[in-house]
Amino acid sequence: MRLARIPVSAALILLGLILQVSVFGRLQLPGATPDILLLVVVGLAMVYGPTGGCLVGFAAGLLADVAPPSDHAIGRYALVLCLMGYAAGLLRPEHGRQRSVSGALLVVSVAAIASTLLYAMVGALVGDTAARHVGLGSLVLTAMLYDLLLAPFVVPVVMVLGRRFGKDPVAAAGPGDDEGGPGLGTLARYRTTRDAASRPMYKKKRLLGAGKRP
Repeated sequence: MRLARIPVSAALILLGLILQVSVFGRLQLPGATPDILLLVVVGLAMVYGPTGGCLVGFAAGLLADVAPPSDHAIGRYALVLCLMGYAAGLLRPEHGRQRSVSGALLVVSVAAIASTLLYAMVGALVGDTAARHVGLGSLVLTAMLYDLLLAPFVVPVVMVLGRRFGKDPVAAAGPGDDEGGPGLGTLARYRTTRDAASRPMYKKKRLLGAGKRP
């Protein structure tokens, strides 16, 4: 993950956490609570790819685990968002530019369902049975509904900010970086440049050697 992406990711995560705790967490909506942090992680992962999405998800989840009024085990939400960020990064569109709104909404809906189920499963392993009393089916349905309603207002903005402010001004983008095509990054560009520079010298030596022969 590029260093230039850390400030914009941190700012978006902090803003999402503040909205999550101070606004959406106090609405007392039926079922689940709208998950702004999940939308932020999905938006950044669809720009940064699986590695960046995994790191962003872990950082966002860990911050939510320790932020009040958190009442669950530390690391539980970090694990969930880490996996969601990695999975969403695997579905990253070409060059991090989403061309279809339905594609982004599909990713959000799957992430909402998977994160709710995974959070409940991890909670069951550590002895948290709150999902049983509320109803897991109701939590999954409402979580998907709330996140889909908020996704058109959150995910595109996060993706635009991630693309615009997440570019490294020092490292030039090329076909081998993590913005799009395959390759070995800097190592591949170094080898290509070295081979291109050494090839003319090799041909010149052969020509000089051929001229000395009788």
